This record gives sequence, structure tokens and C-alpha cells, in this order.
Amino acid sequence: MKIFILLTLISSNVLAGPCRNTNAKKCGYESCHPVKIDYLNVHFVPHSHDDVGWLKTVDQYYYGTNNSIQAASVQFILDSVVEALSKDSNRRFIYVETAFFWKWWEKQNENIKMQVRYLVSSGQLEFIGGAWSMNDEANANYISIIDQFTWGLRKLNDTFGACGRPHIGWQIDPFGHTKQMASLFTQLGFDGLFFGRLDVEEKSQRLKNKTAEMIWKSSPNLGQSADLFTHALYNRYSSPNGYCFDVLCESDPIIDDKESPEYNVKQKGETLIDYIHKQSLQYKTNNIILTMGDDFHYTAAGINFHSMDKIINYINSKQSSGSKINAIYSTPSCYLKAVNDRNETFTTKSDDFLPYKSDKHTYWTGYFTSRPTQKYFERKGNNILQVCKQLAVTSLEGHKYEPKINPLREAMGVMQHHDAITGTAKQHVANDYARILSEAITECEDVSSMLLQRYDSSSTKYETCNLLNISACTISEQSEQFILTLYNPLSRPITEFVRLPIMDNNKYIVLDPQGKNIITQIVPIPQSVLNIPGRESLATSELVFEANDLPPLGYKSYHINKDRNSNKKRRTHTTPTQPQIDSVDLGDTRFGLKINNIDSRQFTMHISGLEVPLQHEFFYYKSMNGDNKKDYKRASGAYIFRPNGTAVPICDHHNESKIFKGPVVQEIHIICSNWTSQVIRKYKGDDHLEFEWLVGPIPDEDNIGKEVISRFKIPSYKNDKTFYTDSNGREFIKRVLNYRSSFDLKENVENISGNYYPITSQIMLTDGKTQFAILNDRAQGGSSLDDGEIELMVHRRMFLDDAFGVGEALNETSYGTGLVVRGQHYLTFGTIDKQFSVQRLLAQRKLLRPQYFLSKKDSVVKQNELLKEITMQYSSMRNSLPKNVQLLTLEPWKENTILLRLEHIFEYNEDKNLSKPVTLNLEDLFTNFRITSLHETTLGANQWLSENSRLSWKTDDEDTLNSHNIENTDQVSVNPKQVALTPMQIRTFVAEIKTTQSVK
Repeated sequence: MKIFILLTLISSNVLAGPCRNTNAKKCGYESCHPVKIDYLNVHFVPHSHDDVGWLKTVDQYYYGTNNSIQAASVQFILDSVVEALSKDSNRRFIYVETAFFWKWWEKQNENIKMQVRYLVSSGQLEFIGGAWSMNDEANANYISIIDQFTWGLRKLNDTFGACGRPHIGWQIDPFGHTKQMASLFTQLGFDGLFFGRLDVEEKSQRLKNKTAEMIWKSSPNLGQSADLFTHALYNRYSSPNGYCFDVLCESDPIIDDKESPEYNVKQKGETLIDYIHKQSLQYKTNNIILTMGDDFHYTAAGINFHSMDKIINYINSKQSSGSKINAIYSTPSCYLKAVNDRNETFTTKSDDFLPYKSDKHTYWTGYFTSRPTQKYFERKGNNILQVCKQLAVTSLEGHKYEPKINPLREAMGVMQHHDAITGTAKQHVANDYARILSEAITECEDVSSMLLQRYDSSSTKYETCNLLNISACTISEQSEQFILTLYNPLSRPITEFVRLPIMDNNKYIVLDPQGKNIITQIVPIPQSVLNIPGRESLATSELVFEANDLPPLGYKSYHINKDRNSNKKRRTHTTPTQPQIDSVDLGDTRFGLKINNIDSRQFTMHISGLEVPLQHEFFYYKSMNGDNKKDYKRASGAYIFRPNGTAVPICDHHNESKIFKGPVVQEIHIICSNWTSQVIRKYKGDDHLEFEWLVGPIPDEDNIGKEVISRFKIPSYKNDKTFYTDSNGREFIKRVLNYRSSFDLKENVENISGNYYPITSQIMLTDGKTQFAILNDRAQGGSSLDDGEIELMVHRRMFLDDAFGVGEALNETSYGTGLVVRGQHYLTFGTIDKQFSVQRLLAQRKLLRPQYFLSKKDSVVKQNELLKEITMQYSSMRNSLPKNVQLLTLEPWKENTILLRLEHIFEYNEDKNLSKPVTLNLEDLFTNFRITSLHETTLGANQWLSENSRLSWKTDDEDTLNSHNIENTDQVSVNPKQVALTPMQIRTFVAEIKTTQSVK
């Protein structure tokens, strides 16, 4: 009866928003077993690392099917853990992947749910991390990371209240760690981070120097508020060798029956004590952590706990004879609190943990590019999700649509997993990821279509064309007349250059919302695109026009007709595309490009009167072959990039090229080889060049793996072996060839792959006066291996596995041949004082692009008739936000509230004006509602910011020069008329709103 009453109180205390803990039962730090001050405290941490897809699909892992690949069943892990914890209140267990937990939770009866609530409220079962999945850090964009944490933390908060609130980041398996991820953890209100993988040399040096625990200074823009206690685990995340007691292991259980000939507790106990002493010598305090678990362990948790109970009892029994070792069941947060209580001084770290190598020949830098189409699809999913959530909020009935939005929230959470976006899962799992994401996108697009119909009295159906990346769209190809609606998810107006596939070179009339005739251009689709395997479209050209001033969080609709009077005067509004023989210039002297007639790999950039030589070329690295039995026999694979020699050129200087010029776009089509081509474009008025590449099928006749790069070079450019890459799409981090600032890189025998870094959004060089940057449309690996040079890896195809578990080569095929990939790079160049604004704003435009909706019109309709049926232009914002601010999140929340997130997208000192702090008035920002109150939360929206109090730490580096501090406010409520943002700051609010305008 007492238990029932307690659980009822816990359940009723879960508030609609971030909740306060009024439970009488202890959880969190207060639930930790006590440590002994003068003893070496050994924290046994039982855990299971459950990949959200890898060798098996998400459902196969959950249900336990397809065990011929891997014996794993998450549903039985959670069943048995709950049972084992309930038998002994001393036991502890941590769980990480909310995707799996929630799938299990929804299937439990109320008795089991009550049992679990009690275990959570007592601290026996603790949630760590709390995101939907344990995300990759190299390839994931910060928006998707924040979203999947928000969704996972929301589920835990709604269900368990404050006792379900994680305190710790637990990134034990991702293959490298970024500064931005650490910064996000601090903004989530976490006290620390534990991880398993770091460069083998750095780990060795840190253990030797007792600096495997440090304070990570994750953001010079946010200052000390972004400092994070960070712990590199001793044994990655596995149990000590010989002490894996799971049914998947071969270790004997602990036998403490002295009458039995199998008695082994003394021998096993003494050996473990020796291991404990060795580990303790390499950490600073009198606390060490033993990770007791591994991949998909604890299917029969009672077996694990049975042996741990006995070995803990044996270790502690020796205290009566003078032993100074105290063994306890613990969690990472309890360990961290014990370390914090020691009040030690720690060293600091200001760079990141990339790239990661596990031995001198094995750099985990191939996954930065593996499965490039999957990486693009994930980025597209994020784009669609933001549009879907925004439209739901502005409809004022967002809660009605959440059941159809949630699948994409969850699919995107799955895609962030460190074997999903990384491309390191088996092929059948990658196919299942695509299925999950595709089905979820369809549901969210249905929501967007329904919401757009609210502005349309004719019940027009709004459809999407998901094959525009291969220049295919049934509606634009086959319709005599249709409507194109462009929704802009950014909080400022932008210009979009529209490209729609068409079947012939007929002229088109495009009318904007005011009935103005838009200048158009028709450009042929490159032959290499027409030849893409599986492409069924009959389109041979693209209709191109400029859609300017797309309103913030709003749309414009364009009325498009085939021109039946193309020979009449109206024809003058449409300029045909003509090959240009006498000129090869793109753009103009403000920003333009000239191709070398003799060698199509050589160009001259024209920038504000300057002439800057530019070279561009495709190469491939031959993949190293090997049997992986020795480090020097490591093969390239899904994880590992290990080239055999320098890059081999794909093209020769006699490449076929065609030039097309018109009033909207000028472009050069270049055929490099029968499997590599590109289009270089310059749109009217743009401040960058677009390099659209198409690679594949990568040849397999020689059975040698090939890793294809796109290389840009400005000869004689001096960047002193230094370049800059983004961290998850936000702050830049400095890279220097063959150098690591936080440890001594004694040998870098793999000096190509050892200098590769993840490029989530851009890579940049500077000579002190100018900046040269390449931005990309998906995560890729890249580097600057020589001054003036930038290379990005765009595609990989290999025929050997690298022996890190996948068990199959990364040899993607489609339609019976090797995979073809198409994508874009964006080149910018200019003086330092202007380039950061160009790069930051361009990166935002390419991350959150306008979404295309097409509507067929079965009968010819005149513009004035359309205006009676359709609202051709709409914005949900009364005013746009400043250029340096982005409305990061706008989504339905709870009880007539919305979740609102704002970010400052510039760093300090990047731009004279845009790097300044800014203050916003949000009260009447939106068209359909006004904000009546703002309540600020931590980044994950699961705790009021004023209630979050992170642990403090002492460091040996208190220098805050060139660092800025963000202080938490003491007030829950924030004045919506005065919301301040400093560079790189993200602020999250639960907003109460009042309707100001009816929506159809």
C-alpha cells in the first residue's frame, strides 16, 4: 500500500511543462550509495549499450529476431533488468536509448509501470543521456541533435518527472567527439560527459599523466558556462577482461561456496583488486569507475547481478582485515558527484577529440563520408520536420497534427544514431533506416499539405516532388498548368532560384503572387543526369527562375503555364538558353569565373576587380587492401579511411565542356569521365559559385576500392598548414596539419586520413586578408593537405571490410550497378571583413531550404481567378528577425503552449555588425498570435533554467581571456519584449500565446 501511494504521488506530479521535483523519495545525487573518504571507492556501473540499429534493424534488435546475425533482444533486457533491480535495493542500472525504452514502456501493464516508477524515484534505475538515440557527433547537425534530445527528454520528463531527468552525457561508442556536442551538453544543464573512444596516443598520455578527467572548455563564445567535466573511460565501456558475467560472455560466474570445487571468488576477487589498483594509479581521485556491461548485455540480468553481488561482497569483506577498497553499485552521475566532492583541480582542454584512431594505421575518418545519399536524406528529413512543426504552430491547432508529426521526430532521432548517419550499419539496416525516414517524411508532408490548404478555398492538393535531386517531377513535367508554392522556414526573407524539370523546351509563363511576369530560362539537364540508373523521368530540361523575397516562415505561390503564344510578344519575357562560343565567363567582375579553354580544370575567379587563379579536379584514393590481422594490414571500410598512396586524377585536361548563359543563371557542364561530371553555376546576384557534382557508378572492374574527392586549389595561397572546420554546423575549430594541441602526436604514419576531419557545413582557409571556403549540402570528410587547397570526399566504394563489426564491404549498389550520387558544393572567396557574413548566411540557407509544394490544375485558370481561391503569399511573422538571429525551433508543446528556440548564428569578432549582441521584441512577432509570457528552460526544455544548478569545478587554467560568459537568469519568466542574445547563444522558451487572428 505504501508503494502504491508513493507511485500515485509521483505520477500526478508530472506537469505539462518542465517539472519540479516534490517527491518525498530520493533520486539523483541524493540516492547515491555513500563513499568512504579514506578508501579507494570502486563504482560498479551496470549498463547495456543498445544500438538503435547496426547489424540488425531497430525492430530486430528490440524483438530479438534475426539472431543468426547477433543475439540481442532489448525487450528482454528491460524486462530482466526491472526484475533484477526489484529484488535488491542496492543494485543500480543505467539506461540510455529512449527510443528503445519508450517502445518497451508503451507495451507494459500498469503494475510494471508502477514498479519502474518506483525504481526511477529511488535512483536504482537512472536515465543517462536521455536522447532518442546515442547520436554520432561528427556528422550530425546541431539542429537534429537538439531535436532528438528534446524529444527523448520530453518523454522521460512527462513520465517520471524530475527523477527521470538525466544529469550526464554518456557518449560511450561514437567515433570521436566534438566541441559543439560538449557545449550542447552544458546547455542541456548536464554536469558531465563520459565517453569511450579517443585517439590511442591521447588516451595513453592522459592516463600516464592522470588527465583522463578534465574540464572541457567547449565554447570561447559562451565562456565558463560551457565548461564541462569530461571523463575518458578506462576500458572503453566494457567490463574488465574476465569479468563479463553476461550470458553472451564466456567468463565463469562467481562461486563463493567454499564447499564446491568450483569455488573461485577469492581468485577472481584478488585478480580484480589488482586491476582496480592499476586503474586507480591513472586517475586523480580516490574514485574509479568499472563499466559492467557491453553491447546488448543483461538479457538475463539476474545472472549478471548474481556475480557482481558476490564480487562486491568479497572486496568489501576484506575491509575487516585492513583493506582500503570500498566497492559499491553506482551510476556515472554518482561517480561524478563523488569526484566533485573531492574538490580537486583539473586540467582543461580546448580542442576536440577528432580524428579518432585506434592504432597508428587506423583512423576512423571514412565514416565522415560513408553512405553519402543516406547523409543527404537525413539532412532533407530535418528540413521537412522544421517546416512541418512551424506550420502546425501557425495553424493554432498544432496538437491535432502531432500524431502525424511524431513519426518524423522519432525517425530523425533514429537517424542521429552513431551507426545510422555515419553509414556504418549493414546494408539491410541502411535500407530499413531509409524506410523509416521515408514513411515518416510522407506523414509530415501530408500535415504540411493539409495546413497549406487552410489558405485555399478550392481544396487544392499540395504535393511534393521527392526526386528533384535527380531532376525528376511528374507534375512539372506533365502539367500544362500548375502552382508552385515555396515555403521558407527561415526567419528572414530569402531568394530561391527555382529549378523544375520539364519535358521539352516549350516556353513557360511564370506569374508571381501579384501577377507579375517572371523572367525565366530553360537549361538542358546534363546527359550524365539523364543516364542515372533507375531514373524514369522524361524531362530533358529544367525551367529556372528567381523567386525573390520569400517571406519569413511563410510562402509565395507562383502560377506556371506553358506559353501557347510563344511566338507573340509575351515571348520576350522568357529568354532561351543558348550555348556561348565566344565567351566562357560566368557571372561578372564582381563575382565571376572564367574557364581555361585549353585545360577545363583551370579557372580564373573575378572578384571585385581581382583575378584569382582556381583549380578544380576530381581524384580518387585507392583503398588499402588487407586482411586486418595486423595494424599495418588494415583495410579501408565503412569506418576506416586508409588510402594506398596519393590521389589519382580522374579527369584529363581535354574534358568535354558546354557553356549555357541566360538572364537567371550561367553554367558550365563538364564531363570528366564516364562516371564523373559536374556543373558549375553562377546565379544572378549570388555571392558564391555552385559546383554540382555527380559521381558513380564507381568502377569495380579492377576490384580496387576507390574513395572519390573533389579538390579545389588556389595556387600560391598561404594559409600556413592551417584550416578551419565547423563543429556540427556552428562554431569553427582550428586545424593544423599533423598537429594536436592537447597531446603530442608522435607519429602520423597515415598523414592523409590522419588529417581528415568531419565537415558538417563548411571548411575554410585564410591568408590573413582573405577567406576561401567551401560549403556542402551534407556531412563529408575533408581536409587541406597543402596550402591553398581544400578537398572533400564525396563518395566511397570498397570491396573489403575493415573488421570493426559490420562484416561486409561498403559496396552500395542500386538498379544492378554501383550507386550514383549527386550533390553540391558552394565556393565563396573574399576579404575577411565580409566573408563570415557570406558564409554564415549561406550555410543557413542551405541547411533550411525552401520546401517545394506543387499543385496541379486540371483546367486552365486565369491569375485573377486564382486569387479568389488561393492566398498566393503569406507570412506567419509580422517582422523578420535580424540576419544574425534564427528562429531555431517553433513547435507545438503542451496545454496551448509552444516551444520557441532562438539562436545567434555568429561568433564574436566575425563581423563588425552581425557579431554584436542583439535584443528582440517577440511579443507581437507572429501574425496569428501574440506571446503573453515566456518561461525559459534549459536547451532540452525539460527543466526551468532558473532551477538548473550545475556542479562547479576547479581548474588549473582560470584564464578567461578572449572568452565570454553566459549566466543563467534567476527568473523563470522573461519579458517577451526584451529577449537578449549574445553570439552563439541559444535560448529556449515555453511560450504562452493568445490568438490574434482566426485561421481558416
